[in-house]
Amino acid sequence: MSVNGSRSSGPEKLGLALACFLLDLCTAERWEALYSRSLARIPGEKREEISRDGDYLLGIKRLRRLYCNVGIGFHIQVLPDGRITGVHSENRYSLLQISPVERGVVTLLGVHSGLFVAMNRRGKLYGSLHYSNECKFREKLLANNYNAYESAAYPRMFMGLSKNGKTKRGNRVSPAMTVTHFLPRI
Repeated sequence: MSVNGSRSSGPEKLGLALACFLLDLCTAERWEALYSRSLARIPGEKREEISRDGDYLLGIKRLRRLYCNVGIGFHIQVLPDGRITGVHSENRYSLLQISPVERGVVTLLGVHSGLFVAMNRRGKLYGSLHYSNECKFREKLLANNYNAYESAAYPRMFMGLSKNGKTKRGNRVSPAMTVTHFLPRI
């Protein structure tokens, strides 16, 4: 309706729509500028696009023990002879350095043995002196807040421990089984 109470004509309706569109556009730009300033906590123009995909984890090395709550509970240990086993009590061979190599992919290095945890094509875990594709694992956060470690070289093969503390072949376990659930502990 126009000011005098009659119906608005085509040009007036178009002008009103254009004014509303411009008002919405200005409001959106102001909101975006305010939002970017609040993220940066500084006054100024719009910030660059912020990545929230976990890039902050790249390059951070974590010293942890991987605890598996199967049987009486075991920590993964990397022995100097290349064997990977589970041990109930914490020891120096159970201390691992978890290092990201790409988004969602990590390597596990036995700090005292100096060997990488690796998985061969048959799903057997072993300690490797040299870094290779078999040393890469996808770290998956599970619903119960445990992690599962899937071989990056051989998909659908997971690290796992038996109830006796022996490693299980990666092709015989799945993330639905508790033998593949590991809790990184400090």
